[in-house]
Amino acid sequence: MVRLLPRLAAIVALAALFAAFPDGFAFAAEGGYLSGYAEPDPRPTGVSWWSTLAYLLSLLAVFVFVLLLAYGAARLLSSHFTKATGATGGHLLSHLPLGPNRSVCVVELAERVFVLGVTEHSITLLTEITDSEEIERLHRNSLAVSGDMNIFSSQMGTLEQLAKRIPTLFRDGGYRR
Repeated sequence: MVRLLPRLAAIVALAALFAAFPDGFAFAAEGGYLSGYAEPDPRPTGVSWWSTLAYLLSLLAVFVFVLLLAYGAARLLSSHFTKATGATGGHLLSHLPLGPNRSVCVVELAERVFVLGVTEHSITLLTEITDSEEIERLHRNSLAVSGDMNIFSSQMGTLEQLAKRIPTLFRDGGYRR
């Protein structure tokens, strides 16, 4: 009996709804209130060039707007995080990976040289290097590594020179030599 009471109440509520609004469900029958909005000719209408051009221009405007928002967000966030970190005056002298998310780094900060153990969750000071000869050797090695980066830039310069020469190679049948 207790289970029948909610079902009986639901049936009575639906019957009262149908009795109160008999015309409210006429859209399901033919000739409902939406019948006046039917298209007499179901074939699609032609698309004008102006509407297509307006669509493309609005698409371009939205794309430019999104790019400007991304640029502004990048500028805002980069200036915010640069100020927050305040990383000036220090640099990495050496880095030795020991495994996934584990390494030993030699860092110079405030004219002092530290050996740090770095993991995914912590950074631990292993020791401080105070020997001036060892510090000089680390500086020389650091400059040698940064010198290796100059090899990349020199190779890029060679590619740029080649790119400048390419148009002259194909002028006046120069490719036949």
